[in-house]
Amino acid sequence: MSIGELLANTLSPDQQIRADAEKQLDAAAASDYATYAVLLSQELSNEQTQSFIRNAAGLALKNSLSSNEGQRKLEISQRWLAIPENTRENVKQTVFMTLGSPDSRASSTAAQVVSAIGAIELPQGQWLDLMKNLLDNVTNTDNTQLKQATLTAIGYVCESIEHEILAAQSGSILTAVVQGARKEEPSQDVRRAAITALYNSLEFIRDNFDREGERNYIMQVVCEATQSSDVNVQVAAFECLVRIMQIYYDKMRFYMEKALFGLTVLGMKHDDERVALQAVEFWSTVCEEELDLAQEALEAAETGDQPDRLSHNFAKAALPEILPVLLWLLTKQEEDADEDDWNVSMAAGTCLSLLAQCVEDAVVAPVIPFVENHIRSQEWRYREAAVMAFGSILEGPEHKMLGNLVNQALPVLIEMMKDPSPQVKDTTAWTLGRVSDLLIECIKPDVHLHPLIASLVYGLKDSPRIVSNCCWAIMSLSDSFGNKDGTASTYPLSPYFEGIITELLETTERATNESNSRTSAYECISSLVTGAALDCFATILKLTVTILDRLDISISQQNQILGQDERIIYAELQSNLCSVLTSIIRKLRTEVVPFADRIMTTLLLLFNTQSKHSTTLEDGFLAVGALTTALEADFTRYLEAFAPFLYHALSNHEEHQLCNIAVGLIGDICRALQDQSLPYCDTFMNVLLQNLQSPVLHRDVKPAILSCFGDIALAISGRFDVYLEVVMMVLAQASNMRAADNNYDMIEYVNFLREGILEAYVGIVQGLKTGEKVDALAPYVNQIFTFLSMTYNDPERGESLIRGMIGLLGDLAEAFQGGQIKTAFHQEWVSAVLKEGRTNRNLPGLREVTRWAKEMVKRASQ
Repeated sequence: MSIGELLANTLSPDQQIRADAEKQLDAAAASDYATYAVLLSQELSNEQTQSFIRNAAGLALKNSLSSNEGQRKLEISQRWLAIPENTRENVKQTVFMTLGSPDSRASSTAAQVVSAIGAIELPQGQWLDLMKNLLDNVTNTDNTQLKQATLTAIGYVCESIEHEILAAQSGSILTAVVQGARKEEPSQDVRRAAITALYNSLEFIRDNFDREGERNYIMQVVCEATQSSDVNVQVAAFECLVRIMQIYYDKMRFYMEKALFGLTVLGMKHDDERVALQAVEFWSTVCEEELDLAQEALEAAETGDQPDRLSHNFAKAALPEILPVLLWLLTKQEEDADEDDWNVSMAAGTCLSLLAQCVEDAVVAPVIPFVENHIRSQEWRYREAAVMAFGSILEGPEHKMLGNLVNQALPVLIEMMKDPSPQVKDTTAWTLGRVSDLLIECIKPDVHLHPLIASLVYGLKDSPRIVSNCCWAIMSLSDSFGNKDGTASTYPLSPYFEGIITELLETTERATNESNSRTSAYECISSLVTGAALDCFATILKLTVTILDRLDISISQQNQILGQDERIIYAELQSNLCSVLTSIIRKLRTEVVPFADRIMTTLLLLFNTQSKHSTTLEDGFLAVGALTTALEADFTRYLEAFAPFLYHALSNHEEHQLCNIAVGLIGDICRALQDQSLPYCDTFMNVLLQNLQSPVLHRDVKPAILSCFGDIALAISGRFDVYLEVVMMVLAQASNMRAADNNYDMIEYVNFLREGILEAYVGIVQGLKTGEKVDALAPYVNQIFTFLSMTYNDPERGESLIRGMIGLLGDLAEAFQGGQIKTAFHQEWVSAVLKEGRTNRNLPGLREVTRWAKEMVKRASQ
């Protein structure tokens, strides 16, 4: 079968044909990638081949050259660079020439392939003439298709590589892009491609944007493009303005005053919804930026510093202009709108909500008349818009300003849950949820709770979309009134608890999960269980039986499942049931003991029916984790039967989230069983150490593994000494991990890794101290202090690490009270970290930990 036929089959409506074709393509790439790349490039460039096959060839080639995952990205790059240079040149030239293809899909896909190869080769000092050749395409041709595809490629290249690599050419790149975007450009398609390329290169041209003259010209070209006769160009221009506001807010004051206020308000009123959506998004972005700046100012004030950046308060200044337009847009709902379709009415509601958070009290006075005038309108669109407007301003203004308004509105809103319009009922349920979430003090249990719950339970019988919002509203009530520690004898929802649970269970028996309604109902049950008081336990015990019965039925029906869609539905149902079961176990604690045998029997049957890629396993394992905590040492009797599933999950490196949960479950088991976990520890340690060495396992699992060593050490105390040497070597290796400057993803990961290292050290120190084997630690004290010093002096150190560092210092000092390591405590950074702990106000309980640690260090230093 030819490559073209295989590519055609990957688009077949027959799932089996698709899967077979994809499998053969994967095998071809794995066995001889160079030939695979050549064949795909030839198919992409072949003008005699059908357009959809050419497009499939280009996408397959692009996908084989790019990845968002770090390790995979490195492997892909190495595979491409290992191809003989003449073969790579052949592929590059073939793809590059396809930029001029009259087939727009082929040329557009070629642009993606060019940028993917460029992202690999340019950082390696290869394909050095790429950008020169791309710029020549733009400036030396009248072929509009070639210009379009080339501008697209330029934008992708600029987006995908570090600025420094092409810094010397940034001026030429910007000139070519802006030239294509000017109003003098005769082709509107080229103009749109140029604006899109500019959008993709906005980070890349940061130095150019810093220069006022160049910035003025860029802004002029983009603003002029918003007035193009071509709507597609207008949309691209407004998208570009949104991105510019995100990146360059600090430089926007002049342009807002001169043009952007007026342009965006006009854009919001545009007849074409695509333009209006982007104009609304512009103001949402302004609000998001100013909310971030307000938070930064607040944090700076708490430490007595000046914020690095200041807000220009654009939202407050524009309020009189944009608020009336947003309220008007709220009335532009589509009667049959799909909830997944983003429309201008939804965008306006989101923008109004952000605006309220941004300008706070100032939003209330102009919105309330709109609400009062339209909430009883004969036209459903105006009633729905009034409720949406009211719900959108509940976060931001002072509660005392909203309190009376909410009290007046509640009876009206409760009554509107019986409105003939489903759209009105849907938004009303959402607004009641907002009140429950944000202004619970306005809901008086003796006045409002009965009619409010009655209206929400009534809504559970309505359409799936309304069910989802009613569930969210009930969850908000539960979260606000809830009794999470489980010690209260009763709470405001107690009189309604059994009735709500009964109605929710009935809701979950619907045949479909449209609008996520069934999942929302199960989540609502979990929330109610979590917040329940002691007088609700009888209902929760009955619920336990119901959930287990449903799980058993779903397991018995596994063999009757026919298609993939039905399998997904069952997996989702079983995940929901496991989540509720987990909440029940955590709530009942020791009272779940009579159900323990049945729970584990059901869960073991469930695990036995799942494939290695099943997401249900994750939720089932969380239920087991909850049960280990509830049963403590009594969980021992289930461990032998459960262990094979646990080990299988730990070795399932492809499903890293499941593997991560399994690692956490080892910690749960060790904490529950304490020294009774000892017979299993050799296997636990071997599997965990093997996982650390795996080149396939996702890096996010590794910090959890390090932390788990601490859990095991705490459980078996002095008997951890047999693992000490290898674990300390692993921790030393992990401590060497560094993050490059400005690599924020890696900086975050290194902080995460160090948290795992700290938790491991804390568990090991405490465990060996308890087991009276602390002397075994003496050879590693210098290693631990070197790690602590390096971590403390890292300018990118996460604030949360300070608690673990101080706790570890206290544990070490308490373990070595005889002065054996007192010189280590005399280092300058030790007093600095303790001082920081005393003055930190952001981390609850840190001061108390610091006081204890300081006393321990003082004693150990004498």
